[in-house]
Amino acid sequence: VQLVESGGGLVQPGGSLRLSCVVSGFTFSSYAMTWYRQAPGKERELVARISSAGGSRNYADSVKGRFTISRDNAKNTVYLQMNSLRPEDTAVYYCNAGVGGRNYWGQGTQVTVSS
Repeated sequence: VQLVESGGGLVQPGGSLRLSCVVSGFTFSSYAMTWYRQAPGKERELVARISSAGGSRNYADSVKGRFTISRDNAKNTVYLQMNSLRPEDTAVYYCNAGVGGRNYWGQGTQVTVSS
């Protein structure tokens, strides 16, 4: 199983980024996918989750209305569109899949929101 995130970077407050996570090694379309983030000195927190077919989405209160999770099962890819970014969104963002009773993580992608 492999999860590879991309799309992070440095952005000014109010800006946007789109993160991608390409998955291999399991039947992507059968599993929910989740984005987490971890800021320096803080615990990893759930950002957004999407069901296997994409019909159900859940968000942390801190990102509701600003972030959108989506997936393309034909491309084995899950996305996180992040708009109206704030300095407090600065973190390493990870995608996650729970498969066969195990949790799998990508290597993470750094998002820095700063002027």
